[in-house]
Parts: sequence; structure tokens; C-alpha cells
Amino acid sequence: MTILRLRGREFRPGEFAIMAVVNRTPDSFYDRGRTYGFEAALKAVDGAVEGGADIVDIGGVKAGPGDEVDPAEEIRRVAGLVAAVRDRHPDLIISVDTWRAEVGEVVAEAGADLLNDTWGGVDPGLAAVAAGHGIGLVCAHAGGVTPRTRPHRIAYDDVVADVVDHTVGLAERAAAAGVARESILIDPAHDFGKNTRHSLEISRRLGEMVGTGWPVLVAVSNKDFVGETLGGLPVDERHAGTIATLAVSAWQGARVFRVHDAASARDALAVVSGLRGSGL
Repeated sequence: MTILRLRGREFRPGEFAIMAVVNRTPDSFYDRGRTYGFEAALKAVDGAVEGGADIVDIGGVKAGPGDEVDPAEEIRRVAGLVAAVRDRHPDLIISVDTWRAEVGEVVAEAGADLLNDTWGGVDPGLAAVAAGHGIGLVCAHAGGVTPRTRPHRIAYDDVVADVVDHTVGLAERAAAAGVARESILIDPAHDFGKNTRHSLEISRRLGEMVGTGWPVLVAVSNKDFVGETLGGLPVDERHAGTIATLAVSAWQGARVFRVHDAASARDALAVVSGLRGSGL
């Protein structure tokens, strides 16, 4: 496995990085708009840093279906927050969750270090933006679906093979476009273009993604597949399932963990690290 480098920091194989979620959206599935306000979002970033987050992932568009959010509105929600966080936490790695190159350009100028493309390369210009600004890129698998949609009865011959093929392909294309190889991550994107069976299969076989050599990011925090696995639990009762999935992912070699609760994730991963005989 390779060293991951973001904002001058190095994460070596066996070292875990916590990515805390902060959404400036009024309709987030998890917090229902609690961090939509600018000051609330900034306070959430402060709390994540205090809880041990290495990276904060700022989003301005709800992942699921909902009200239309055009690029201008997405920029309004995230760019100023990125600039404020950069001023407030000079050493923090700032990620922005967007699939749009025009948004990526603005937030990179504002101080972002990583573009988190959760929709799997629908805008190929995003890699060029990352390359042009010398920042990182997350290459995810969403099954080729349109952003913010939920496909009905999606099927794969082998979901893990599809995930590996797509994410590695995106990573290699990003590197060819000029993104530093050590600043590229791959993400299976649990629940994006997948049902619960697919997401569980990916979690069981995550080692196959790790085996590609690209650093693997997992974003499983409080997701639907966790709730359904636990008998249909609502989002506010999925914490234990989230922690279990994080631990299984870490044991198989995942490197970056996108979570809503940085402090408890760090504690869980410290135990995994201790069991493996390596430091967090």
C-alpha cells in the first residue's frame, strides 16, 4: 500500500485518518439541517477537530433526492465556509463533497485540499481541477447512476469486481490528468447505486479494494444498509452498527473513514490499531 499525502501530511500504511462530515444542507438525512446555518457549521467543524478529525468533509448538496440545488447555490453554501475553516484551522485537511468541476474550482481557490467525488466521475473535469490546484481526489463508484437518484432494482454480476474496475479506472485517469498518485483515494460508496446486499458484500470483501494499492476511503456512517441489517433501525439508532462496520473495514486495510462522530470513531479505530499492533 502507498503513503497517502494530503496538505503536507503523510498517512502511512496502517495509519488511519478520520474524516468528519459537516453538511451545509437544510435537508441532510442525518442531522436534518442542524448544521445548515453558517455559524452552526463552523461550530460543528470545531467540534470535529476537538474530537480528533484529521479531515473535515464539507457538503452543500444532500446526496439523496430533494430540492434542486444549482452550482451557484452549492457554491454559496460551501465556499465561504471553506475559507472560514481554512482561516480558523490552518493545518486541517479540508475536503469538499461535490461532483461538479465548477464548484471544485471555487472551493480549491478558497482552500480545499481534497475533492470528494461521491458520484463516480460524472464530471470528468473535476480531476483536471484537482490536478490544476495540486490537491487530492476521491474516486468513487456509484454504478453509473445520475447524481441524487436512487435506481430501482440495480444489479451487478459481481458488485465488488465492478467497484474495483471503476474506481481503479478513475484513479488511473486522474493520475494521467496530473493528480498526484499519493493524493488519490478510492471509495466503494456504500449505498450509492447499490442495495443493502451489495453494500454488505463490499464490506465483506473490502480487502480486494485494498489489494489494488490505492488508499481506500469508506463512508458507512449511519447509512441505510446498516439500519436495514439491524432490522430497519432509524438513522439515529445506527451508531453501534456503524462502529462495527468501521472496525471490520479498518481490519481489512481501509485508510480513511468518513463519519458523523469523530471522537467515537477514533476510539474504535484506536482499538483496531492496538489489536493489529500498530499505532493510530
